[in-house]
Amino acid sequence: MSSPETPQEVEIKFVVNDVIALETRLRQAGFNQKTRSKREFNTLYDTPDLKLRGRGEILRLRKYGDDWTLTHKSKGGSGKHKTRVEHETAIPDGAALDPILRALGFEPRFTYEKYRAEWTDGRGDVVLDHTPIGHLAEIEGPPDWIDAIAKLLGVPESEYITKSYGDLFLDWKLRTGSNAQNMTFAEVGTKDLL
Repeated sequence: MSSPETPQEVEIKFVVNDVIALETRLRQAGFNQKTRSKREFNTLYDTPDLKLRGRGEILRLRKYGDDWTLTHKSKGGSGKHKTRVEHETAIPDGAALDPILRALGFEPRFTYEKYRAEWTDGRGDVVLDHTPIGHLAEIEGPPDWIDAIAKLLGVPESEYITKSYGDLFLDWKLRTGSNAQNMTFAEVGTKDLL
């Protein structure tokens, strides 16, 4: 996958039309569920003049269940898979990090939430996301493995999505005419799992 010096995230997303059928296929393919579906909150930070976005980078503070992580991702490579250098670290108290990021000149620019369940076969991961704009999944691992698992799950390359959740949200806004500024269940007006 990647060396410790340049940790790379390689993934694709795809739309999930039938969650139960996909979970069944994952079990049949030898995947085990690592985590049951848990709520995930993500806040992307940037400078007021959007320097990070302009460079194709993100700075994300994530709360997944009770766990917090801070992530920086570089501009992605082009191709059939989304490839980015990713640096990530666990932090004990994400809420306490917000004022530090603000003091450094960053501010929250976009928030998105979802419910995520994680599956693995030991080589890579498949995650199932219930988002305010629909069900999506990600396959993350070595490129050849991604293609093999996608084929096994019945996902043709023509259905690979390499866009970020932020870009998918903007596409959704264009299609629907929504005024929502963040991809949250409350703003989008879709059913939350709680």
